[in-house]
Amino acid sequence: MNKSNKLWDTIKYISLVLAAFAILFPPYIIVVNAFKTKDEFHDKSTIAMPDSFLYLKNFAQAFKQADMLHAFGNTLFIIAITLILNILIGSAFCYAVGRFNFKFKGPIVGLFLFATIIPAITTQVVNYKTIQALGLTNNLMGPVLIYVGADILQIYIYLQFIRNIPNELDESAMLEGASLIRIFRSIIFPLLAPATATIIILKTISIYNDMFIPLLYLPRAEHVVVSTSLMRFFGVNSGDWQMISSAILIIMIPTAIMYIFLQKYIFAGVTSGAVK
Repeated sequence: MNKSNKLWDTIKYISLVLAAFAILFPPYIIVVNAFKTKDEFHDKSTIAMPDSFLYLKNFAQAFKQADMLHAFGNTLFIIAITLILNILIGSAFCYAVGRFNFKFKGPIVGLFLFATIIPAITTQVVNYKTIQALGLTNNLMGPVLIYVGADILQIYIYLQFIRNIPNELDESAMLEGASLIRIFRSIIFPLLAPATATIIILKTISIYNDMFIPLLYLPRAEHVVVSTSLMRFFGVNSGDWQMISSAILIIMIPTAIMYIFLQKYIFAGVTSGAVK
C-alpha cells in the first residue's frame, strides 16, 4: 500500500512539473528573446539568455511601430463602456428576476440558459448584419454592443449572489419607506461587490485577449486594439522575432499583473456565487 501511494505521489509530482514546464516555457522564450539584439537572436540559441536585460530598444520600436498607445486607448474605451453597461444592466436585471415574481419569468430565465448552449460562431452572421444595420461597423461602439449583448456571464454570477441576500433586508427598507430603486442602489448593489469584482476581472481579460470581434468589426487602422495591433505588427515584422517577442511581452504585462494581484478575487467571486 505504501509503495502504491509513493508511486501515485511520484506520478502526481512528475505531472505537475511537466504541466508547469508546458505553461512557463513559452513565456520564458518570449522574455529572453525580447531583450536580444538582432545579431544575438541569430547567433545564439532561442533558449539562451540575452547579454543584457537592459536592452530596451526593441520595446521602444515595437511600441511605436505597432501604434500601441492608440491601441491601448481604444481597448480601454471598449472595456470601460462594456463593463459599465454589463454591470448596470446585469445587476438590475438579476435584481428583478431574483426578487420578484412576474409573468413569463421562467421562460425569460430559460432563454438566457438556452443562449449559453448555442455556439457563438453560428450567430456571427446575424450579429454582423445587426451591427451593420445600426451603422456601427468601423465604430468602437460596435464591439461594445456585441460584448454586452452576446455575453451573459454577468447574469449568472449576479443571480447567484442576489438569491443568497436575505429578503428581510428589502422588507426592512420598505418599512422605512425606501423605494425599490433606493433599495437596489443603497442595499443590494453594494452587497454585490464581490460579484462585480469578479465580472470586471473576467470580462476585462476576455475582451483584452479577443481578436476576432475587433478584427471583424474594426478593420480600419485608426480603430486598432491591442490584439489587432499585434497581428498587424507581426505581418510587417515577420522575420524579426526579437521585435515580435518584445511586442508580445508589452501586451502580456497588463493582464499578467492583473491576474497576479487579483487572482484571489477571481476564485473567491466565482466559488462564492456558486456555493452560497
